[in-house]
Amino acid sequence: MEKNFLSRIKEKVLIFDGAMGTSIHKYDLSLDDYHGYENCPEILVESRPDVIQEIHESYLKAGCDAVETDTFGGSPVVLAEFDLAARAYELNKKAAQLAREVASSYSTADKPRFVSGSIGPTTKLPSLGHISFADMKDAYYAQVSGLIDGGVDVLQFETGQDLMQAKAAIIAILDYFKKIGRRLPIIAQVTIEAPPLGTMLVGSDISCALTTLSAFPIDVIGINCATGPAEMLDPVHYLTHNTDRFVSVLPNAGLPENVDGQTVYKLTPDALASALKHFALDEGVNIIGGCCGTTPDHLKRVVEVVGEMEPRRRDPQITPAVSSIYTSVALNIDNPPLIVGERTNTNGSRKFKQLLQKEDFDGMVAMARDQEREGAHVLDVCTAYVGRNEVSDMVKLIKRLNTEIQIPLVVDTTEYPVLKSALECISGKPIVNSINLEDGEESMMRKVELITRFGAATVALTIDEEGMARSADRKLEIARRIYKLTTEAGLAPHDLIFDALTFTLSTGNEEDRKLGLETLKAIKSIKEELPGVKTILGVSNISFGFDPAIRQTLNSVFMHYAVEYGLDLAIVNAQKILPLFKIEEEEREYHRRLIFDERDESYDPLFALLDYYKRKSTSGDTMSKRAVAANIEDVLKDRIIDGNRV
Repeated sequence: MEKNFLSRIKEKVLIFDGAMGTSIHKYDLSLDDYHGYENCPEILVESRPDVIQEIHESYLKAGCDAVETDTFGGSPVVLAEFDLAARAYELNKKAAQLAREVASSYSTADKPRFVSGSIGPTTKLPSLGHISFADMKDAYYAQVSGLIDGGVDVLQFETGQDLMQAKAAIIAILDYFKKIGRRLPIIAQVTIEAPPLGTMLVGSDISCALTTLSAFPIDVIGINCATGPAEMLDPVHYLTHNTDRFVSVLPNAGLPENVDGQTVYKLTPDALASALKHFALDEGVNIIGGCCGTTPDHLKRVVEVVGEMEPRRRDPQITPAVSSIYTSVALNIDNPPLIVGERTNTNGSRKFKQLLQKEDFDGMVAMARDQEREGAHVLDVCTAYVGRNEVSDMVKLIKRLNTEIQIPLVVDTTEYPVLKSALECISGKPIVNSINLEDGEESMMRKVELITRFGAATVALTIDEEGMARSADRKLEIARRIYKLTTEAGLAPHDLIFDALTFTLSTGNEEDRKLGLETLKAIKSIKEELPGVKTILGVSNISFGFDPAIRQTLNSVFMHYAVEYGLDLAIVNAQKILPLFKIEEEEREYHRRLIFDERDESYDPLFALLDYYKRKSTSGDTMSKRAVAANIEDVLKDRIIDGNRV
């Protein structure tokens, strides 16, 4: 039925049913009808299957294309509140079989009817620590297996309040697909609160939801519940203009109102039908239906108004991006590069390492906030420290940063267990730093499998079994190899961020003189030959070994040219990069000639640069005489310059 469902959605707007709960309440059932499990509608597929059957039939008689199973709270997490967790598989399978039987009896060749397996958000928010990701994923696995084995046509995660819930559900679904050797379509729907909040319950906006969920192989993304259609206009517009996936919209019958202690939904069938017609006809929505408060009368009118309508053809603008729990950050920006904050890293910050040693996580989070305020777009996080438990340290810090920092995270680790644990704690779409071929293809692909599983982007270093590539040709050769391996494994090209690697120009060694230029050439060729990929550099590596004043200017000039050659992201301290107009033209030229290795018989750009700063120091500019002298001595001591030892 998978092909049937997906082919049908391409032909017409599919109309899903309305509210299960609203329909159940009309029956005024007794506690005995619930077998003593008060307010547990999922038990009704066993205790009163006739009621659930009648509800399904009422929507099919109204003309709906699909009915949703009575399993919104069918996860063991929810059923545990009724001591029914052990029966999750059984109850979900019964619900699916019941809906399947009814839908099949109404199906015809011209109008097939579908069963959508309803998967709710549970009562736990993993991003807030209510439950571990692993436990939530395992609970969803039990529910999903019952729904699929019971015969659903499509799986529908709905009313998502926390993107980590959605991730857990989708990964559980994909795991079961792997077990059975086939797949069904996947719908992922989030709930956006009414303005002025305008976000999911944990604070995620619609851009964040789209970026995060689009990293997974889902077929439909949409919104449902919380509000009526009027309050959904902006998020629906965002979805239809920014994704090429099918879009679903299942609103409530207006905003809920309290009338004499009862929750009432006042949106009329005509008003709902008019709004859903607008979504399909004007916005290009592919699936419409109803949530809380909507009845067979509402959906009958929707069918009458929308009928066999084809959705409007969309021409969305797809923007590669990563996300935090709160919002999305595009990898394409008007004034590149995207700045990756580098100081929350034990390999690059002495202060951060000292805070970790003292287990001052408040101080570490404060350093992250500082970088956010200073202009970092994403945040590199590394807790590797000899003698400490990196998994424990990373998990503690990531859990804090996940909810306390607005910008997306970069998980910086070489250890598989650390990476896995960190990805289980991130609600949005992070970047993994990094993968490479140093230990061979099998080792790299093990990481890639984890990265694709959790919907992350990744930095790929131009390193293979022979070591770090230094020439532009070798860098491109390795990039091509990584590109082929990873994209064939399911990683999207725009989620590949190549680090062409740069090395210091301070040594004076002949073989090091053109390393900056080779990196620039590699950036350009990688972007030209591997469409869609991004590039990144740890910019400050170019100046390692120089005095701080030289380093700041060299980093700034090098980054300028790297951007001209196609650099998208830069791992730098944003506060220590100068715009070119703030650097004297003569000074800029010395650095440019060093980067491009413009030597001749009478000019050596390295010596010229050092001599320039020595002369500046004599006039009191920039550096002290002692600093320049020390820097020159450090650079030249025991180095090979053009084959001659100095």
